[in-house]
Amino acid sequence: MNQYLARLPPPMVLTFAACDPSGGAGLQADLMTIAALGCHPLSVTTALTVQDTVGVASVLAIDADWVEDQARTLLEDMPVAAFKIGLLGSVENLAVIAEILADYPGVPLVLDPVLASGRGDELADQEMISGLREILLPLTTVLTPNTLEARRLATVDDADDDDHPTLADCAQRLLSFGCAYVLLTGTHDSSPRVVNRLYGGAGGGLVRSDAWDRLPATYHGSGCTLASALAAQLAIGLPVSDATRAAQEYTWLALAAGFRAGMGQHLPDRFFQMRRARGGRLDG
Repeated sequence: MNQYLARLPPPMVLTFAACDPSGGAGLQADLMTIAALGCHPLSVTTALTVQDTVGVASVLAIDADWVEDQARTLLEDMPVAAFKIGLLGSVENLAVIAEILADYPGVPLVLDPVLASGRGDELADQEMISGLREILLPLTTVLTPNTLEARRLATVDDADDDDHPTLADCAQRLLSFGCAYVLLTGTHDSSPRVVNRLYGGAGGGLVRSDAWDRLPATYHGSGCTLASALAAQLAIGLPVSDATRAAQEYTWLALAAGFRAGMGQHLPDRFFQMRRARGGRLDG
């Protein structure tokens, strides 16, 4: 048999995310990250956005029927080794994506709960947050919230005004909603090092804690990069704990090699390895 015909395809990762014209976050961030880590990226567009490195101006959700058709068409044609979810765009999209993923219980799912932009632009209302808790978390292998997102997701509508759970408590609540693991990121803390903690597994406790030097810049798309890197590592076949460590290392290096493309936040350099190998040059 011809050696080219016999070559096996790389693991395939399907991401559900919104289009980011700046290339910093969303669908574009996922595609670059997944490809950089040796997997083949498949994509379903959930929304179109008007945004740059400063913030998000507007979001136009794709019709849920189109979201379903995109996903079903791909899944009928190609085997998927992992799923990743970012900005959903609408509650209708959330519901149809959950319906699709329920048909693939053996495929790991990484959920990045995009509730606001880096600038603070609101991207999810209370109905969306409730839908995430009730419909998607039970299907999720690893949830990747920052501390602000963890508190919002863990606080139910009828919570007492005096309810101020610790972050460890938030992680336990999120696990109780049905996800297998919670990777709680410390990017929004004020500590000199960023500490990310993975909770879950059979005992539901702390699985691992990793500390990274806090970089001086702020970054557009850091959360997307981490979640899609984790999905790629799971697709390759790493267990959750090892995949979490590998995804963090890749993300930190991409951020450290990042650049300021516009007037706002820096962008991660997802292809830092290629540029480093070429001495910073883009030509051969």
